[in-house]
Amino acid sequence: MSYNYLPLDSSWLSLEQIRHFLQYHQQLSVTFHAHQLIVACRDYLDGVIAASDDPIYGINTGFGFLQQVHIDDSQLEQLQYNLLKSHSCGMGEHVPLPIIRLMMMLKVKSLSYGHSGVQIDTVKRLVDMHNADILPVIYTQGSLGASGDLAPLSHLSLPLIGLGEVWVDGKIRQARDVWVEQGWKPISLRSKEGLALINGTQFMSAYGSYCLLQAYRLMDWADAISAISFDAFDGVAEPFREQIHRIRAHPGQVQTAQSLQKWLEGSQISTRKKQQVQDPYSFRCIPQVHGATRDTAEHVEKVFLREVNSVTDNPNIFPEEALILSGGNFHGQPLALALDFLAIAMSELANISERRTYQLISGSRDLPMFLVKDPGLHSGFMIPQYTAAGIVSENKQLCTPASVDSISSSNNQEDHVSMGANAAVKCLRVVENVTKVLAIELLTATQALDFRRPLKSSPALERICLAFREKVSFVSEDRILRDDMMAAVSFINAQSPSDLL
Repeated sequence: MSYNYLPLDSSWLSLEQIRHFLQYHQQLSVTFHAHQLIVACRDYLDGVIAASDDPIYGINTGFGFLQQVHIDDSQLEQLQYNLLKSHSCGMGEHVPLPIIRLMMMLKVKSLSYGHSGVQIDTVKRLVDMHNADILPVIYTQGSLGASGDLAPLSHLSLPLIGLGEVWVDGKIRQARDVWVEQGWKPISLRSKEGLALINGTQFMSAYGSYCLLQAYRLMDWADAISAISFDAFDGVAEPFREQIHRIRAHPGQVQTAQSLQKWLEGSQISTRKKQQVQDPYSFRCIPQVHGATRDTAEHVEKVFLREVNSVTDNPNIFPEEALILSGGNFHGQPLALALDFLAIAMSELANISERRTYQLISGSRDLPMFLVKDPGLHSGFMIPQYTAAGIVSENKQLCTPASVDSISSSNNQEDHVSMGANAAVKCLRVVENVTKVLAIELLTATQALDFRRPLKSSPALERICLAFREKVSFVSEDRILRDDMMAAVSFINAQSPSDLL
């Protein structure tokens, strides 16, 4: 099997596979088994439509409140075209390209189970678009996260019928023009296909999967950076001892304490005699706080893996049981709650990080005020802490749960919605903010650690600091620190801390 391809069918998709899909820019394929299931489901649906005029929601009826409107057989294909056009109402910012790739992959994955009634040509075109790096233009606003991610998925699907816009080589172009260049004809949608394409939770699922991947990397960075801060602050390592965490055995807490001990192993600073008995909570309670975030992420991962390995359009078709059932698998409530929970947990990483930054610049533990040699003439690291504090406050505002809200839509037919799409977009904003706050702590901690010389931290942390010093030099006098802060963000985004060992 080639590792350049991610084959999709009903096999369980793991978060590690999703990470590889993005990291290695894998192309997509559907397995022969999935191909058979998709064709068999379409054949069954065609047979049902030919044999009966009974109303079947979304196939020969209108949508939402218009479910009672019967559509004549001669208009079934036009119904699907109208659906994609009328529901393409996205607004706001462009969805990031990695998340669009995830949306396309997850939509193909969901269709590959053979419960959606699409043509195999429709699935192939989605695969071909992705593999040619022709990605639909999608917007962040427009989904209530309940009838599926209707507006975002409509924009994802418009190019299939030669409409809408696509990203090509970093530019936005009209899909119809690109199709001519590719020698592709627009797909002739058949009954049910439009609904199968836009019902589903792939917008929320893609955002959540992407946020999780970033979150796990940032959790590793939070442990490493906090260890640098800990040594720079001349902290007491006793709170990281195994015995303490054995008697309150939350898995994330135990793992974080072990991580901190590993990072600090061999540190001259950590092992020397201390003047103080205890440290502030932002140092002493790192295992408890970071660990709780890690436990939350593992819970959220379970929710999202169930979702990406599910069928979430409506109605659902079961050819082997001769059933077509209308339900609500498109409702995003499990994802909305999980996304809100992840955002809250990640914001706490930034919250405690900013407090460590504050402690380091406070003039305590024989460190100079604001970590500069001549405070007063120089402001040093005074204002990076301001910036961190402002970002942390923004995170608190963003962490108001979206999932507690609901607004009735479709003339009260869709009278409870999850608002999971809003939860998804703001969760990513929180994750990006956490990166910035950790970057400010890294900048501050390495500066503080240099005031401990000639004493050294652990070999592992010294390697991280050395690599960072290749990007950002010691601040001996005031300069434009935004440049250093952004370099620190790039440093964190470029790798995991373990990559530097």
